[in-house]
Amino acid sequence: MSETVIAVDELAERRTVHHEADVVVVGAGVFGCAVAHALADQGRSVILLERWMKEPNRIVGELMQPGGVNSLRKLGLGHCIEDIDSIPCHGFNVFYYGENVRMPYPRIQGFLGPSDEKVNGSSGKTEEPPRPQGRSFHHGRFITQLRKACLKHPNISVFETEAVSAIKGDHNPEVLGVETRTTNADTGAKQADCFFGQLTVVADGYASRFRKQYIAQAPVVRSKFYALELLDCALPSPGYGHVVIGAASPVLLYQIGSRETRVLVDVPEKLPEASPANGGVRGYMANVVLPALPLSVQPSFRAALDRDAKIPQSMPNSWLPPTKQSVPGLVLLGDAMNMRHPLTGGGMTVALNDVVLLRDLLAPSRIPDLGDAAAVGRAMHAFHWRRKRLTAIINVLAMALYALFAARSAELAKLQRGCFAYFRNGVTRDPMGLLGGLIPDPMVLAYHFFSVAFLAIWLDWKAAGLWKGPFLLWNAFWILWTASRVFLPVMYRELLV
Repeated sequence: MSETVIAVDELAERRTVHHEADVVVVGAGVFGCAVAHALADQGRSVILLERWMKEPNRIVGELMQPGGVNSLRKLGLGHCIEDIDSIPCHGFNVFYYGENVRMPYPRIQGFLGPSDEKVNGSSGKTEEPPRPQGRSFHHGRFITQLRKACLKHPNISVFETEAVSAIKGDHNPEVLGVETRTTNADTGAKQADCFFGQLTVVADGYASRFRKQYIAQAPVVRSKFYALELLDCALPSPGYGHVVIGAASPVLLYQIGSRETRVLVDVPEKLPEASPANGGVRGYMANVVLPALPLSVQPSFRAALDRDAKIPQSMPNSWLPPTKQSVPGLVLLGDAMNMRHPLTGGGMTVALNDVVLLRDLLAPSRIPDLGDAAAVGRAMHAFHWRRKRLTAIINVLAMALYALFAARSAELAKLQRGCFAYFRNGVTRDPMGLLGGLIPDPMVLAYHFFSVAFLAIWLDWKAAGLWKGPFLLWNAFWILWTASRVFLPVMYRELLV
C-alpha cells in the first residue's frame, strides 16, 4: 500500500473518529459544496456539515448565468449541471407593456466551451468564440449532484448535523471549529457534538445563524418573490429567460425542466395591489400580473394558480453588501456574507467566482498551513478587494435594474422607459455581458447606466415638447438625480468599501 493511500486513510479516520480536519465547512449549499470540493482537490482534509441532506426545495438558485457555468467548469464540477434535465439559457427576452426585445449573451474570447476547452483562435486560424450559455434547473437536483461529488471525494467527510455556535480558544479570539447538534437516528434526540479545523468556513445561507455574531449589518429586504411552477408553458422565446414589466413590479420566468417553467412574481412590501382587500398575493397575481403576461404564458399561469389555493411559496429578496473578514480561524462567505436581488440571477455566479478566487488564494503553495491566521488574514484581505471587479458589477446591476423595473416613482418610470429604449436601439452586447458575469469592468456598467439616464432625459424632452425649456431642465435634473441615488450609493458600498 502506497504512502499516499495510508495518509488519505489516516486523515479520513481523523475526520470520522476525532472530527478533526484542515477545514470545516458549514452548509452544503452551492458555495459550501463548491469550496469543500475545491479545497479537497488541493489535498486539504475537509469536513462538510449540513443540517438536512435531503434534496432541498427552493425557488431561487435555479438560473445560473454563463459566468457561473464557466466558474463551475473551472472547479471541475461542470458535470453537476448535466443529467438533471437542465435547460440551456441563451439570454433574456424583456417585455415592456407588450413590446419586447430579445437579447442574447455576447461571444467572449477565451470563454470555456461545452467541452471545457477555450476557443481563442489557436491552430493558426481565427475561430469564432462560442456563444456563452447559462443553465436553468431544479435547484434541489443541482444541490444533490454537488453533494454527491463531495460524498465521493476521498478528502471530504460529510456529516448531517446542525451547527449552532463557534468554538473559541480560552485565551484568544481564534475560532477552533463549531459546536453542533446531531439527531440520534434511534431516539430522535439531539446530541451535542464538536468539529475542529484549522479554518472554519461558514456558508449557511441567507438565513445564517452565524451572521449576527460576525457582521454588524443586517440584510435589507424590501420585497419577496412568490413562485409558481408552470407546466408545458409556451414561452415566447424558448431557451431564454423572460422579464416582464407591466405589472406593479417585475416578473421573471425561465424554464427549469423539459415541462416545468418557474415564474417569480416580485411583491414589494405594503404593495396596495396585494393588500387583503384586493385578495392578497393571489389576488395580485390573478388581477394584475396575469393580464400583463405574454398571451402564450397566460393559460399555464392561470392553471398553476387554480391548481393550488394556498399562498405560493416565497423567498425574501435581500441586499447585503460584502464585509471584510477579520476573525482568526473563521470566514463567513456565500449568501451569509453577500446578497443581491435575485432578479438578474447572479447569486450562483458570485458564489462560484468567489470559490475560484478563494481556492487560488488559499492554495497550499501560498499557505501550507491554514492554522497560520496571519497568512489567512492576508489572503482574505486580498479576496475582499479582488472579488469586487466582478461581484460589484453583478450586485450593483441587480439592485439598479430592480429599482428601475419596479419603478416606484415618476422619475424611475422615466428611467425604466429609457432602459427599454436603450435595449430596443440594439445596445445589448455589453449589458448582457455584464449581466452574464462575462465582463468584469465596473466602468462599463457605469457608462451604460448613465447612458440610459441621458436617453431617458431625451425621451422625456420629446414627450413633453422641446419648447418647455426651464421645465425640461428641471425634469432632467430630477431624472439624473434619481439615477445617481439608485446607482452611486450601491456602487460605493459594493466597490469601494
